[in-house]
Amino acid sequence: MANKKKILYVQTSGIDTPKRLYSPFVLGMTAQAMDIDATVYFLGLGITVVKKGEADTVREGSFPTVKEIMDQAVAAGVKLLVCEQSTQLLNLERGAFIPEAKIVGAATLNDLALDADATMWF
Repeated sequence: MANKKKILYVQTSGIDTPKRLYSPFVLGMTAQAMDIDATVYFLGLGITVVKKGEADTVREGSFPTVKEIMDQAVAAGVKLLVCEQSTQLLNLERGAFIPEAKIVGAATLNDLALDADATMWF
């Protein structure tokens, strides 16, 4: 039996660029529906998306809020990971993030990229 495919989405855009925030969640849900493991890794300003309360404030056009889309993605099985070094860079405490987002080290991104069948950056 073949190993399950994996896709990695790296979110570097923060809440200051709302049009770039929806894609990894929508694509992640689509991947999960296609039986592909999906992970979103938040890096640099991208970590602001998973800071408690921030995604609730972002809505583009007739789309739901980013938080609503993020909740749907998590419910579909998309994993959310936050770069620990980025939290230090932006001076954000570990407790500043939604509980669904796990804080991991920088080496995790390298491992995920090497293990993924595809990687996309946003």
